[in-house]
Amino acid sequence: MSLIVSKFGGSSVSDAASINRVADRIVAMKTQGHDVVVVVSAMGDTTDELIDLAEQVVGSSEPPQREMDILLTAGERISMALLAMAIDSRGVPAQAFTGQQAGLITDASHGNARIIDVTPGRITECLGTGSVAIVAGFQGVNPDANDVTTLGRGGSDTTAVALAAGLGADVCEIYTDVDGVFTADPRIVPTARRIERITSDEMLEMAAHGAKILHLRSVEYARRFGVEIHVRSSFSMKEGTHVITPSEEEEGEMEAPIISGVAHDRSQAKVTCVGVPDVPGAAARLFETVAGAGVNIDMIVQNVSVAATGKTDISFTLPASDVALVRAALSLLADELGYDDVLYQDDIGKLSLVGAGMRSHPGVSAKLFGSLRDAGVNIEMISTSEIRISVVTAADQLDTAVRAVHTAFGLDAAEVEAVVYGGSGR
Repeated sequence: MSLIVSKFGGSSVSDAASINRVADRIVAMKTQGHDVVVVVSAMGDTTDELIDLAEQVVGSSEPPQREMDILLTAGERISMALLAMAIDSRGVPAQAFTGQQAGLITDASHGNARIIDVTPGRITECLGTGSVAIVAGFQGVNPDANDVTTLGRGGSDTTAVALAAGLGADVCEIYTDVDGVFTADPRIVPTARRIERITSDEMLEMAAHGAKILHLRSVEYARRFGVEIHVRSSFSMKEGTHVITPSEEEEGEMEAPIISGVAHDRSQAKVTCVGVPDVPGAAARLFETVAGAGVNIDMIVQNVSVAATGKTDISFTLPASDVALVRAALSLLADELGYDDVLYQDDIGKLSLVGAGMRSHPGVSAKLFGSLRDAGVNIEMISTSEIRISVVTAADQLDTAVRAVHTAFGLDAAEVEAVVYGGSGR
């Protein structure tokens, strides 16, 4: 007998028929002799609908984040209760638990809380009675104020991995609406191939740079605590993708593929500070101000200083949703730093080529840039890591860029095998 933690995303529990299909799958696991813990997201677009409703109620005002957490966790509670009912109706006992009841302890950061401990005593008791435990994803509790918290969008993945670690589960299955992790988004590249195995390092790079199949924090958590992740579709019985640790990869007989996949991200914006004095401490002061606004920076490029003026331009990318925060912060810095202007650009896209094998294979950069040249795609910014190369392009060239790079590195499948069963990929 093994202990399985299975997470089902919003598209997998979007309506009554979907919930019943998931219930059948869970009952089959239980019938095979496994102990099963299930983590569920809100049904379909419920979270977005609740956000829209809150905006209609408060108008132009910013809703209190504490109350938003209480509101948004309602979606997962609906899913968990309905799925528990469906499983119970099939003769298998099931109990539903909120994140708080399941022992997900977080810090006090409403809207984007981080898990600081997992105390799954009630889940263990539930499993001991032979029942299936159904847990609401995306949520926890801050013990100091006894307040409900949410983990940020995609947080149900992190809930599942954290519970798997806390319970010592044999595997954490992440069910979505595609048949695993693919070499590119099947919505853009229909000939994308399913990846049978991918290292956690590669998956971290893919998730951090736009691949939405797994939430970044869930992969970080899995790597830290040695949790095996198995990405599968809730709409088929195909094998999916195993996310393995680097040590497991090293024990294998085959070398890592040169390139694992191509990720893309449309959610970035670019900020350029024009005419920044090229003196010691100017860049530090600039990025201290950005960090003070609570904004994470991705790519940074500083131009060569113009000798006649002693000034330079500094460009960086960030989540487009944070542009307003940066705009306000930099407006207060203008007099102190004395830069000429700040330019904001939100019509950009980022392409990232990821593969553990590229560190030992020369020519990867040349092939990447050559394929973009041949496709007529202009590169605005470049950044690299040991197993990744990222470039920024114009947003309207991103799809062309992804397809060109995917083909150039021989990632296209001989026939179409990527099927998107649902809508969001999560």
